[in-house]
Amino acid sequence: MLDKLTQKISDALRIVSGKATITEKNIDDAVEAIKMALLEADVNLRVVRRFVNSTIEEAKGEKVLRSVDPGQQFVKIIHDKLTGYLGDTTLNANGRSAQELQLKGPDTISVILMLGLQGSGKTTSSAKLALRLKKEGRKPLLVACDLVRPAAMEQLAVLGNQIGVPVYKEDGAKDSVKVFKEAWNYAGKNLIDTIIVDTTGRLQIDEPMMEELSRLKNAAKPDELLLVADSMTGQSAVDIAKTFDEKIGLTGVILTKFDSDTRGGAALSLKTVTGKPLKFVGTGEKPEDFELFHPERMASRILGMGDVVTLVEKAQEVIDQKEAEELRKKMEKENFTLEDWLGQLRSMKKMGSLQSMLEMIPGMAGQISEEDIDKAELKYQEAILSSMTRKERANHLIIGPSRRSRIARGSGTSVSEVGRLLKKFEKMRTMMKKMSKMSRNPAAAQSMFSKMGQFQGR
Repeated sequence: MLDKLTQKISDALRIVSGKATITEKNIDDAVEAIKMALLEADVNLRVVRRFVNSTIEEAKGEKVLRSVDPGQQFVKIIHDKLTGYLGDTTLNANGRSAQELQLKGPDTISVILMLGLQGSGKTTSSAKLALRLKKEGRKPLLVACDLVRPAAMEQLAVLGNQIGVPVYKEDGAKDSVKVFKEAWNYAGKNLIDTIIVDTTGRLQIDEPMMEELSRLKNAAKPDELLLVADSMTGQSAVDIAKTFDEKIGLTGVILTKFDSDTRGGAALSLKTVTGKPLKFVGTGEKPEDFELFHPERMASRILGMGDVVTLVEKAQEVIDQKEAEELRKKMEKENFTLEDWLGQLRSMKKMGSLQSMLEMIPGMAGQISEEDIDKAELKYQEAILSSMTRKERANHLIIGPSRRSRIARGSGTSVSEVGRLLKKFEKMRTMMKKMSKMSRNPAAAQSMFSKMGQFQGR
């Protein structure tokens, strides 16, 4: 995600980092390198010019040139500029970020219209948004009003069933406004508080589509009008957003395929060109791969500073606090089992790809490529562990030669691979016990790291 942009901006910042003083030439060279990085990322030309001019003006001020650490001050200027161009971080009357959805209370039905062209991921994003709202305690209803694309209604029904959210559809329907009105009546009778409408799409913007969407908007009186756009299309996504906003009016944008977008031009241009915030990003194919967009966090990731807050939030979603405490106690007593290991592997998968998690760790962005991550090894580990019985996972010492052969056959691996996994587990269990003790004894931890340093220095 945005790997190339992160790498190039990091290279540009090295021009000024660590210097006692910064000259105007240093600033010009760094800003020029950043300008080229933004242009290569397919950022709107007008946006790049404004970014460059405002950065030079602020960076060449006396306050920066005379600061104790001007290199860090320059990085802060770039971070603040990127944050401003990515979105608005001001809080609304409820003390919430401007990127969040502005919905009514649970006693009143809120309506969200999902807009976009065919192929942008509109139907999938509708389901992802429904799942997110469901987790937040709302009771959503998905409404199939895309009456043009074949199988759109069926796709929404399948996704709704997958995430446990009801779907209202009328086979053979011709009028989306009529479908919406019937869905509204259904929502009222079934205590629904949020209606998410998957609207009609076309391969390109045309008048019939805009007329239908306008009629639907007037009938639904939506709280949110969200455009779903493919981030891989770069400036085309920005142009589409601008047109939809002029014709229908938008309250925000959702960018799909954000995990595959290594350039980031759409994200950096949207707010400035359209004036509408980027509210969510799709980061994968699973229903859970859907994130609230935080401009300041994304700016930190672009600058290679990571995003520890989002990483912690993802962990909290899949890791129960009570289970984590029980796991810590098991590590301490060396009672960590293969069953626990399998559970941890599955929890880690729920958090997303390893690549996306590494990007959230400060300093790791761009350091490890997708090719460097041995995904096959993780799959083999899960397959081997899944091929064991619960009794075997509870006590790995009973896994003798005959059991190893059976596990190897069941997992499609070899006996030697099963043996390697068991050895790795024993080493890991010992290491976990030591780490758990260190967390409770800072002096022991300091002593251990000191010895490690002496060893490495030999």
